[in-house]
Amino acid sequence: MKFETTALHGGRKVDSDTLSCGTPIYRTAAYLFKDTEHAANLFALKELGNIYTRLGNPTQAVLEERMAQLEGGAASLALASGTSAIFYTIINICEAGNEIVAANNLYGGTYSQFDSILPKLGITVKLVDPVNPDNFRKAIN
Repeated sequence: MKFETTALHGGRKVDSDTLSCGTPIYRTAAYLFKDTEHAANLFALKELGNIYTRLGNPTQAVLEERMAQLEGGAASLALASGTSAIFYTIINICEAGNEIVAANNLYGGTYSQFDSILPKLGITVKLVDPVNPDNFRKAIN
């Protein structure tokens, strides 16, 4: 599929009822379960499906699949903000006792996250003046 076609149609599943080519916007917060076994399987991650919009949404799933296809990746994750994307990245590669070196002129939300939140999780962040790239090298231990 060409890039342009993937950008428009990647990741979508044709609706068997309507045969619509467009992806609907699912404006719901909760989903029904077929029965208690279905619910138990979803919560135990034995079966894929929707539980609650904050955990996943069919519209978001199409976006994530489309981005993965466009970028040649195995998967992607769509988040509500850049700050949440940075947080997800850090908590997936760092743990208590790890250290990060970052520029001290970060956007306010990211600066607060690095200065106040990550240290509470045991992740040390050294903020350096980025004007001189050697400052990063000096801060790495």
